[in-house]
Order: sequence, then structure tokens, then C-alpha cells
Amino acid sequence: MAELNAEMQEKVQKLSMIEQQMTSFLSQKQTFQAQLMEIDSALEELEKTDKAYRIIGNVMVASDKPALKLDLTHKRETAELRLKSLENQEEKLRSKAAELQNEVLKHIKEKQ
Repeated sequence: MAELNAEMQEKVQKLSMIEQQMTSFLSQKQTFQAQLMEIDSALEELEKTDKAYRIIGNVMVASDKPALKLDLTHKRETAELRLKSLENQEEKLRSKAAELQNEVLKHIKEKQ
């Protein structure tokens, strides 16, 4: 295989860093997706009942149903925004990775 100059080695290292960041993003996305599923499930169950409860620490206390629904809705919106932000960042990284990969492969082909 052709020797990589310093510039190409740096690009390969950037590719590796991008891969690590994308792995981190995937983990974060899974966390937010799980939160969204949990919130959706809680909202569905809340619609089926007249009484609502909230867990505070190790204690379950009665809660105002409309306030709890509003709180869950806000949490859902926040999780959706964070998920969308992660997806946008992931897309930018994916684009940068493809660009770097093409440059490195082009360099390797030219050296052969």
C-alpha cells in the first residue's frame, strides 16, 4: 500500500474521530428514542385514567392530570428537538466523513 503523507494521515485520523463521534451520536439517539417511547406510553396511559400520579424520588404522589400531561408534552417536545439536532449533526458528520474518505482514496489511487 502506498505511504500516506502527513496530510493524508491527518485526514485518516479525522475519519477515525468522526466514526467515534457518530457512535456517540447513535447512543444518544437511542436514549432519546427510548425516552420518546416512554413518554408516548405515559401519555397514552394518562388518557385512559382519571387519576394521575407522579414519582418523586422513591415516593408516588397524586398529581394534577392536566399539569402532568402538559409536563410530559413539554418533555416530549424537548426530546424531539434534541433528537432532531443530533440527526442534523450526524448528517453533517456523515457528509464530512464521505468527503474525507474520497480524498484519502483518491490519494491512495494516485500513488499506486
